Amino acid sequence: MPVRERSTRIEAVVLSHIDWGEADRLLWLYTREVGKVRVVAKGVRKMRSRKAGHLEPFTYVSLLLAKGRDLSIVTQAETIDSYLPLRENLARVAYAAYIVELLDRFTYEEGENLTLFRLLTDTLARLSESEDPAFAVRFYEIRLLDLIGFRPQLLQCSQCNNPIKPEDQYFSAALGGVLCPKCGVELGGAHPISQGAVRALRHLQRSSFSEARRLPISEAIHQELERLLQYYFTYLLERGLNTPAFMRLIDKKGGVR
Repeated sequence: MPVRERSTRIEAVVLSHIDWGEADRLLWLYTREVGKVRVVAKGVRKMRSRKAGHLEPFTYVSLLLAKGRDLSIVTQAETIDSYLPLRENLARVAYAAYIVELLDRFTYEEGENLTLFRLLTDTLARLSESEDPAFAVRFYEIRLLDLIGFRPQLLQCSQCNNPIKPEDQYFSAALGGVLCPKCGVELGGAHPISQGAVRALRHLQRSSFSEARRLPISEAIHQELERLLQYYFTYLLERGLNTPAFMRLIDKKGGVR
């Protein structure tokens, strides 16, 4: 007697996809139930496929998966949220691609992480709705660092352990936090960071999103934090990310920040 096919219902965000075979697609998902997984959508590239529109990147979907020989197979797909306003603005699409790339680079197929899943869906909603999507990205970056175990040390010097004073400092990716001016100069290779940027990072680190929004962050501080965090992410990943160059290109053309 043939083994009965087993099916599982999940909620997921589509991170990316590639064409697979003649009419299929291989999808990378971040799911509510089992974290990051790869699945196959059979026949999704055919003109009459009803699933194709539900399986685009940055879409929050409900899926029915059947157990396949190597990978699970998408048998049903229904959109929960497509974040339509996000898709109508190229700069917001670039931000969405960036947060998805960060999550993809820092996670493996390692099981459920409901907090990470909620951070992803909340941030996609904020990118879709907020008048300041760049702020939503900064908040996401700091929360992601917390959740993956790389929370920056911002209250005391990462070398000498002395309390950080209200003045310009340095930031060491290797030591994972702020250095006092003396240690920053002595050690070399650290990234300068202004007093205002340290204050903004501390506020983002300790606050909920609604609380963090109360602190106005200037365009100059946004740009400084972006450079600093890219420096930190590049060190942690041992290579650069792909999407920041696209984000900078869109910004030069007048994209929404």
